[in-house]
Amino acid sequence: MRYKRKDAAAILCSAILMISLMISCKTQPPSDLAGANLIPEPATVNATGGWFELGEKTTISYRDGSEEVRSIATYLGGRINPSTGYNLQPVATQEPGKNSIYLELLTDNSTGDEGYILDITKDLVKLSASAPAGLFRGVQTIMQLLPPSIEEKSVQETKWQIPTGSINDRPDYAYRGLMLDVARHFFNVEEVKTLIDQISYYKINVLHLHLSDDQGWRIEIKSWPKLTEVGGKTEVGGGEGGFFTQEQYSDLVKYAAARYITIVPEIDMPGHTNAALASYAELNCNGKATELYTGTEVGFSTFCTKKEITYKFIDDVVREISAITPGPYFHIGGDESHSTKKEDYIPFVNRVQEIVASHGKQVIGWDDIAISTLKPNTIAQHWANIKNANMAVAQGAKILMSPATKAYTDMQYDSTSKFGLHWAAYIEVDSAYIWDPAQFTPGIEKQNIIGIEAPLWAETISNSDEIEYLVFPRLPGYAEIGWTSPSKRNWEDYRNRLAAQAPRFRAWGIDFYESPKVDWNPALK
Repeated sequence: MRYKRKDAAAILCSAILMISLMISCKTQPPSDLAGANLIPEPATVNATGGWFELGEKTTISYRDGSEEVRSIATYLGGRINPSTGYNLQPVATQEPGKNSIYLELLTDNSTGDEGYILDITKDLVKLSASAPAGLFRGVQTIMQLLPPSIEEKSVQETKWQIPTGSINDRPDYAYRGLMLDVARHFFNVEEVKTLIDQISYYKINVLHLHLSDDQGWRIEIKSWPKLTEVGGKTEVGGGEGGFFTQEQYSDLVKYAAARYITIVPEIDMPGHTNAALASYAELNCNGKATELYTGTEVGFSTFCTKKEITYKFIDDVVREISAITPGPYFHIGGDESHSTKKEDYIPFVNRVQEIVASHGKQVIGWDDIAISTLKPNTIAQHWANIKNANMAVAQGAKILMSPATKAYTDMQYDSTSKFGLHWAAYIEVDSAYIWDPAQFTPGIEKQNIIGIEAPLWAETISNSDEIEYLVFPRLPGYAEIGWTSPSKRNWEDYRNRLAAQAPRFRAWGIDFYESPKVDWNPALK
């Protein structure tokens, strides 16, 4: 009997162990949607502690009747399929089924132009928005809720789980941009497209292209062909330069639009114009073409503002670029025109504003233009001069915030940085994040500001790796400043969420700066 009792006890223990193992295998730790490492931080998040698991039988569906929503659903599938090995294709339906990611447009404007509502249960991920742009922003949130290995280009073995709960989100500012200087060094179509993909992930919605400067003219103007034949063939340091044909530029505009990013073209004037002056002698007051320039000094060039041919030239340039730029803005530059007399500069800017308006575009200019008479809808981009910014506000202009001491991504992180300059400041990752556009400049309040833009000037960089070193990891912070209410932003919380982006940076092949202000190690182990 003793042996039978021992046997029975052993069997009972084994049974208990097996049951425990079965239970432990089936039990998953609770999720925490509120603790997800999302950038930008959403407006409201409510967690319910469960998981939605993406599998090969999951469907990506959308409410039937919208080709634009179908395109967004296709984009989502294209992002998910490489790393999962699935072949998820969009399916049109009127009602979502189980085990589905479902996209729908609302019939009201409750979420605004870019807001969205994300409801996640164990059976369904439902993304709703009043406009397609909101759906696209919500798709980026879905991607960030999936494990970082979702960004890999080859099949990964992992559970593709999304924490359950709800997110109701919308941006704080309507304009959230990055500027890329393709004039000092030229970056080709594929390099710009890569950047577009990277910034769209963080809900940036504007790419400002600085298309002309002393060192190069970067867009084809068919009525003035020597601009690219002559002015486009060099760059800082004497490289071969380059330019976009109008067809290539249109392709970039279309590519950006599919990611709900507006392209803002900039033709800088009346200064920063040597490439044009070298191409066409008649734009100079002495009628002689200048020499091409490959240095980095500023302020030495100017259009001849009293010649009618100058305004014929500007009208042709604005007309041709505006015709292939569906966005509302045209940037006229206007900064550092030290060789233009003030009495010439003011009427010049006034007249150029009229030219731009005649082609159906809204003027943006660096805050230097505030000394002129600004048209009612002109936007001043505040980069340095507080007096100019306040003069613009006094004239009723809106302000685009790009303070060089905080937002210039071409500034070095510190004295050891291998790229960038430091004339405005050293801008470490914490300094780039810890400021509020509505509190930064005396006299400029929230109601005066349309948004934030982080300019990247290209004196010291010439390829994508170098762009990425200066842009990342500062860009996600600028994106959060533009999207997230200041009351929800906190450096200590943000630095942890930023650290968790490192595996995604690595999966994209981004050559980012591993700032000592952030503890990257846990994310990279």
